[in-house]
Amino acid sequence: MGLEPQTPDRTGPSGPPRPATLRKAIRTRHAIALYVGSVLGSGILVLPGLAARIAGPGSLLAWGLLAVASLPFALTFAALSARHPESGGIYGFAREAFGPTAALVSGWLFGLWEATGAPAVALIAAAYLGYAFPLDRPETFVFGYAIVATAILVNYRGIVLSTRVQLAVIVSILALLVVAVVLAGARVSAANFVPFLPYGLVPVGTAAALIFWSFLGYENVPNVAEEFEDPARDFPRSVYASVGIIGALYLAVALVTVGTDAYAAGGGVAPFAVLLGHVVGPFGAEATAILAVFIIFGVVNAYTTGFSRVFYAAARDGVFPRSFATLDPRTRVPRRVLLGMLGASSLVFVAYFAFSIDLTTALLFASGAAILLYVIGSAAAVRLRPPLGARDRPLRWLPWISLAISLLVLPFIGWPALAAFGVAVAALVYARWVRPGPRPAIPS
Repeated sequence: MGLEPQTPDRTGPSGPPRPATLRKAIRTRHAIALYVGSVLGSGILVLPGLAARIAGPGSLLAWGLLAVASLPFALTFAALSARHPESGGIYGFAREAFGPTAALVSGWLFGLWEATGAPAVALIAAAYLGYAFPLDRPETFVFGYAIVATAILVNYRGIVLSTRVQLAVIVSILALLVVAVVLAGARVSAANFVPFLPYGLVPVGTAAALIFWSFLGYENVPNVAEEFEDPARDFPRSVYASVGIIGALYLAVALVTVGTDAYAAGGGVAPFAVLLGHVVGPFGAEATAILAVFIIFGVVNAYTTGFSRVFYAAARDGVFPRSFATLDPRTRVPRRVLLGMLGASSLVFVAYFAFSIDLTTALLFASGAAILLYVIGSAAAVRLRPPLGARDRPLRWLPWISLAISLLVLPFIGWPALAAFGVAVAALVYARWVRPGPRPAIPS
């Protein structure tokens, strides 16, 4: 459907009114914090132990391989954003590569991802707290809801506060993790690395498939590309820095998990609690719970920032109600989008509680939407062929690899993936009857 230009939100000092625009306040350090916050999730507390139980010390090969392989994924999405820095990320890539219908499908899938994923991830932190402190089920849900609501409130105050909070949270997380790894490193024994491949090479591949989920998140920062001060400069810098930080941290945690045999002592599920138990004594569970809250708040905050910009871009195009494209005249954030996100998350929290939906199923609902979006984003990258630097030109084939991996992983989501396909079909039906037109020009 064709749309008129957006109604101006503020008035210039003289002359005709000017539309509000997103504030360009993201620099390299902020982008690094958003990348690390988007990728570094609760997996670092759980997956090193699970992977080690599957492949033994050989799981370190899987961590190293995926740390290297994550760079091309990040570079591909960053290159697409740097060439055309607009809000929306994969949504914008789909619109440019395949047109408004693909963009509409992407926007609706992002809606499913946000509505189901934010509550699920927040409940992980609440579950950690429930493990360390006496919390009943209603209290666990209240605490999970508080995490989502706080992240939305922080974002409501503006991108400057959001990125500063994110930077502070990430610095705190990195400091805590580095201290824990260094102190636990004193207990590493070479004997725990022998035999290195106790079950052969095949389990290393299985561990890699499991670990793959720890490296999702590089698609989120392009959602706020429009708010970068200098996209051409800051995207490459932040990608290389964040991939290095995340890869090194994952590998270090995996190394001490294996070297201290923490995955065996912790039953594979909570090796970090064992590591912190060695460091801080009997308060290991409490320390792990607090660390989990910090990590997961960083994830929710980063995705709230990114997803709100997707919905803002989609509202400008008519995929969502145009009122969602209204920016706060002072903070220049999409305030109605954030309120809509809070409302959707509230309904999903109620549904999870009322229907006793377990955490695994909740995460798979979100994962189905995420992987289907990865399929769309990778296909868009194949079609658009993002320009990379001279030294990165040999990586032009990597969007094909990204597409292949996404298609291979999608079936393993199982029946919860039907929710993503159902939303995609509903979006196609909507597109068929409403017939969205081309994106209108936004006046300057």
